[in-house]
Amino acid sequence: MNAVSRLLVWLLALALIVLPVAGVVQGWWGGTYWPLRTLRVEGSLQRVDRAQLRATVLPLARRGFFAVDLAAIQHAVGKVAWVERADVRKQWPDILEVRIHEYRPFAHWGQGSVLSERGHVFPAGALQLPAGMPLLDGPIARVPEVVKLYNEARDQLANAGGVRSVVLDRRGSWTITLKDGTDLVLGRNDPEQRLARFAVLLPQLQTDPRRKLARADLRYTNGFALTWVKAEPPAAVAAPASRAALPSPIPTSLPNSDTST
Repeated sequence: MNAVSRLLVWLLALALIVLPVAGVVQGWWGGTYWPLRTLRVEGSLQRVDRAQLRATVLPLARRGFFAVDLAAIQHAVGKVAWVERADVRKQWPDILEVRIHEYRPFAHWGQGSVLSERGHVFPAGALQLPAGMPLLDGPIARVPEVVKLYNEARDQLANAGGVRSVVLDRRGSWTITLKDGTDLVLGRNDPEQRLARFAVLLPQLQTDPRRKLARADLRYTNGFALTWVKAEPPAAVAAPASRAALPSPIPTSLPNSDTST
């Protein structure tokens, strides 16, 4: 056998080894001989649509155990609604395992976004969100600061009706809005200290039934600027059917405002 013949035999033997391996790796026939038969989804799923998840994974899993692209599946699953993070792996001989970490909404963030419990901001879109979540807003890079001040305000103002929103504007100024609509303007410097100082006094300022605190400017060194409005009269209670109806209440004028320090 001459050199050319030996070379041809060697190339043929190499091809018989390489082609099957390449076929398996590239998925040319791996999906037939080594298919992935089981999709195992792990994680406490409350909002992720399992049918949508399955429809996303299955087309990418058809290449078989050896050729499946785990990174591609992880990327695709990460785009499914409510998926915050996905971990994908395979187990011999035919199992594809996908572990899902759901977004757990903590608060509304700005206009049209949601803040998760892990501190990630994601688009709200058409998602059905829990009622009663607070509104937080500010630069994305300062999410931890906004959440920290909200948690402090929630604890310190629990006896004053609770917190509706915490906003850090573009100038770096903080504003807290209570659930009754009262605005607390903390400014840019030392918001935690200003909040703590005022939180002690706030319950006392809410005891007068004739007036309501509308705004408190806490940016002063030795005091506060308070804006009051006339309290809304209590809603009239309908009389029982067996009694004569009460006369209609006299319309009140628009609330007046005054400021004190």
